[in-house]
Amino acid sequence: MNIPILKNLSEVADDYDLFIIDLWGVLHNGIIAYPDAIECLNHLRKRKNSQVILLSNAARLSPSIAAHLAKIGIEEYMYDKLLTSGDVTANIMSSRAREQNNPIEPRYFHIGPERAQPTLNACGGQEVALKDAELIICTGFFQEEAEQVEDYTGLLKSALALNLPMICANPDMIINRGGRIIPCPGTIAALYEKLGGTVERFGKPDPAIYNCVFAQHTQISRSRSVMIGDSLSTDIRGARQAGIDSIWIGGGIHAKDLMMKPDGQLEPDKVQEVAKHAGESPRAIMPKLNW
Repeated sequence: MNIPILKNLSEVADDYDLFIIDLWGVLHNGIIAYPDAIECLNHLRKRKNSQVILLSNAARLSPSIAAHLAKIGIEEYMYDKLLTSGDVTANIMSSRAREQNNPIEPRYFHIGPERAQPTLNACGGQEVALKDAELIICTGFFQEEAEQVEDYTGLLKSALALNLPMICANPDMIINRGGRIIPCPGTIAALYEKLGGTVERFGKPDPAIYNCVFAQHTQISRSRSVMIGDSLSTDIRGARQAGIDSIWIGGGIHAKDLMMKPDGQLEPDKVQEVAKHAGESPRAIMPKLNW
């Protein structure tokens, strides 16, 4: 396995027509957008045949994410479509309810912040206390800035005693928010599985979220498509499972593992080591997204 280190996306851009781009760690850090990444989006928009899809594991619906992106300088004209795992979760949950044709809405217990309420509404069903629930929908931590996943052990053991399945609307394990590592819903899902619970995840790396993209872009082959993301376990693995190329952004959540220098320098041997440990082989790596 030999993973080339690119300086600019323009080195390989002519090989692709569809650019599927992650948000956190690639376009922004949750607080500010990266200027070089915005410039890259603008270059892609100028290319005649390029399509740009932003693909996020956020548990919120895309209109909410689009509004946040606009506030930090990533305007809607810079991309063709935005799709979130919250969108996919709501679509799948609501379609299952229609297929079952059950007049009684499913009862769920919600683990996550209030801002996920629009996603829950779109899923359908009724939010209830844990003892009355049929399933759990996890969209995040109640207070992600103040809690650790271990704080949920007691709650999850109670859910396990009730044999409740969990729907995880964001498979991410961590994000880097303004330089701080914040745990994500995926850590709660992983703990529930470790305790013996059943979990269904919607979002990267599951191929279903990529299938949603290609269902709307049937004119573009997967061989002309590339995923650009910073997470080996979600972005890069998801691309492999979807049968498309990937470009790994080293300055995201793996920057410390890669021992990336402040000037963006990457050591080839370290790149191979970290990727091999994850069992992934992206087409190339870049320190950051730039043109």
